[in-house]
Amino acid sequence: MAEQEEDSKVNSPPSPPPPPPFLEVICKSLGKTSRFAAGTKAGFAVSLINRKLDVGAPFVLHIEAVKDGEEPISFGPDAVLVDYGNGWKLQTFSVLDYGAGVRQAEHFQRIPKQQSSDGSRPATTATNPGISFLYMAKILVAFVLLFVLGASFTLALENLPRLILFINSFM
Repeated sequence: MAEQEEDSKVNSPPSPPPPPPFLEVICKSLGKTSRFAAGTKAGFAVSLINRKLDVGAPFVLHIEAVKDGEEPISFGPDAVLVDYGNGWKLQTFSVLDYGAGVRQAEHFQRIPKQQSSDGSRPATTATNPGISFLYMAKILVAFVLLFVLGASFTLALENLPRLILFINSFM
């Protein structure tokens, strides 16, 4: 009985190797490879890669699985990263890959990395608020329109009794 079990183990075809416990994503902007645990969501991977980017580097938009001669497979933010096997590579896709050039990339501004006071971890940074002259002008126009509308309603309500008397005089 034990001999049959040994013979079946010897004669059975070798099982495929287990998948690696991690996935590698090639970041074209950094020129580096990042490793992520199996089951990592693409949105999380993109945010981590964007944090590692240098100032001026284009933001990573999403991750794609690519293979020569095949159409790329794009991962959405909630999709789980998957290794599709031999020949497939996971790589990042940025603004510059759309062919939009540097002009659109200028809209994405980066704030330099800073260390927290104890130096153990990066400090949390906020993005630029984006308050411009045009934004302030729009707010000013909104206030002016608000006061003009309020003044017109006030005048209409003050003159409503005269309007009612005028209409009643014709009837």
